[in-house]
Amino acid sequence: MSALSAAAKQGLGDPVLAELVMIRASQINACAFCLDMHVEIALKGGESAKRIALLNAWEEAGDLFTERERAALALTEAVTVLTDGFVPDEVYEKAAQHFSEAELAHMLGVITVINSWNRLMVSRRIEPGGTFS
Repeated sequence: MSALSAAAKQGLGDPVLAELVMIRASQINACAFCLDMHVEIALKGGESAKRIALLNAWEEAGDLFTERERAALALTEAVTVLTDGFVPDEVYEKAAQHFSEAELAHMLGVITVINSWNRLMVSRRIEPGGTFS
């Protein structure tokens, strides 16, 4: 999973956006381990504390997030929750307007791998800063 994560992030070509996506999925999945890790990475990568603090309310945050970021976050939520068993067409189409086909594939890789990590760490009850083997 580490190799998939690294490849997806590299292929996306936007490390800050990748971290925002990982943080948002981890918020939804209540994964404290992943939140701790990805918030730290995002801050070190130049993301602002304000944007991270408001990520949980990105839809109401006005123009704090770009349209491209908003499309990525909407896709993240749709893939993470899958309430209706699929990603709504309008969410996918909006993301496709902002990302090339290759970027979209990598974005879906980032979203999928963080959801897998969240499930692994939550089920193992790994705390922030903890280790796993």
